[in-house]
Amino acid sequence: MLNKLNQWLQDSVFKPLEDKKMPVMEHLVEFQVRLTRAVIALAVVFMGTFLYADALVKWLRVPLQNMFVPSQLTWEPTDLPTVPFVFLAPAEALWQNVKVAGLCAIVLAMPYLLYEIWRFVVPGLHAQERRFVGPFVCVSAAAFYAGAGFSFFFVLPFALNFLISYGVNAGFAPQISIAQYVGFALWFLMVFGLIFEVPLALTLMAKLGWVDAPFLIQYWKWALLGSFVIAAILTPTPDPFNQTLMAGPMFLLYWVGIFGAKVFGKKAAAESDQPSVPTAAMAGSGVGGNAAGVAMPNASTGEDYVGVPGGRPR
Repeated sequence: MLNKLNQWLQDSVFKPLEDKKMPVMEHLVEFQVRLTRAVIALAVVFMGTFLYADALVKWLRVPLQNMFVPSQLTWEPTDLPTVPFVFLAPAEALWQNVKVAGLCAIVLAMPYLLYEIWRFVVPGLHAQERRFVGPFVCVSAAAFYAGAGFSFFFVLPFALNFLISYGVNAGFAPQISIAQYVGFALWFLMVFGLIFEVPLALTLMAKLGWVDAPFLIQYWKWALLGSFVIAAILTPTPDPFNQTLMAGPMFLLYWVGIFGAKVFGKKAAAESDQPSVPTAAMAGSGVGGNAAGVAMPNASTGEDYVGVPGGRPR
């Protein structure tokens, strides 16, 4: 049944997408068509998200004064005082709405954008590459969404609560620019989305034969150091607390990548070549040769406190 399914995919899905050896100009025309469709789709989705930009900004402000409770699947207010938002430039509030609406439009339109990229690239790929690229893109997108969601529900509330509490305990009154807060939150979401790509990247490198699980395990200390160095560069604030919040998951995902490299790497191919070594060695010894031929493995709302939209009041 599995062989029939693979044959059907090859004949009905992959084979019609074979490269027709188009000239360069025809490739450029196709690229223009695909790009135009993607831009139009993104513009349409952006117009829809911009209409709800105020609601999106409110949701983005939720992690500031609320903590997510996984056992109850709800947000609970924290003990922080009310944190008013201000804007320091005439167009700052409008620009933040545009920024949030644009990012949300990219996230919502990403499946269609990936589809257009796939249809443009797939004719130039071999059958084996096409079978590999499709699942890789899907898993990569899912990992990015998972990282952004993990940051929004767990990391961002914890980091904001620590930073605001530290400033309040030091005797300062909290008053945040909406531009600074939106930039901080969006940067955290994007960085954690990319961090969750680490296991997939290591698995891909192992699949290509660039690294293997023993090599990655051997250099785990360097991976730990590199996690903190990368976190120090990527964190929007210089405090070691946020640096640890980002470096910790990155290092844990490094070990997840080691597991993926061990399972999906080239170890199976190397083991399949292993039984041929004694035969080749015996043949080489019989003719006076050697076994050298054996293959080696390769804030516009004005509210002081923003709770969860539709949730219970503080």
